[in-house]
Amino acid sequence: MPNPSGTPLSRFGRRVADLLPLPTRTPVSQTASDVGTTDSRDVPVVDIITPTIRTMVIAVPDEVPSDALACGHLDRHLAVTGRLTPRFWATPALHRWQHRRMFGLRQGRPTYCAGGPVRLLDLAGMRHSAAVSAGLRHQRWHHITRGTRAATPWPQFLHRHHTDPHRYPLHVARADFERQPRVLAMRMHNAVSPPAGQLDIDELEVLQTSAHAYRQYRAASAVTADAVLTDDGTSIAPNSDTFADRVTYLHRAVDYLDSLHGTQRLLAINL
Repeated sequence: MPNPSGTPLSRFGRRVADLLPLPTRTPVSQTASDVGTTDSRDVPVVDIITPTIRTMVIAVPDEVPSDALACGHLDRHLAVTGRLTPRFWATPALHRWQHRRMFGLRQGRPTYCAGGPVRLLDLAGMRHSAAVSAGLRHQRWHHITRGTRAATPWPQFLHRHHTDPHRYPLHVARADFERQPRVLAMRMHNAVSPPAGQLDIDELEVLQTSAHAYRQYRAASAVTADAVLTDDGTSIAPNSDTFADRVTYLHRAVDYLDSLHGTQRLLAINL
């Protein structure tokens, strides 16, 4: 990664890139609400907004053959449509004869892959690297937004738009959200920074919470992605994009992943 302040030191003795590059997401890709106020009491909450889910972690059932998944036959065996994505790190102690047990294994250190047995994945290393990187990113965000007032997060504008889309159209909600001084400071930074040094405006709510919360959020998200499909077909996903719903999801997803046996296969896909 070209920005040294955004890359953590790892167990490999040199700087490595983030687990995944921060997504270049438009913070208003769904639909919004008619407020220029930062008082959340003015924003009615309606339960009709689906969360943003781009990447899913799947606990592969024992009866599904690895060869079929490696060939991309996800819809036939897992009833999901997507493509393998190299989200995980393989354990540094991976032997050559274990390569065939991994999905989409790549070269390099850390060794990226789309999945494999839990015991052959470096989930602890992923969490640590994400937390270190998040701490550096939060310091940069704090410096960039110093002196600005706390901003109303995008989901509140989105809720208000859904409540009355005719009186409060999406483009008005987008403008109201983006003209807030704190959001403007982040957008200005992104406008003059390379992709590796940009801030994800969708993370505004958690960034405003605390540096510790942001580190924990990024560490948990590194291994859980946006949703988890369990080995019995149960879907674990947030109810919305609000930080509160994301925290609830992360709690459930981390508990589930931590409970898995070392032989359980995990697979990461982009939907």
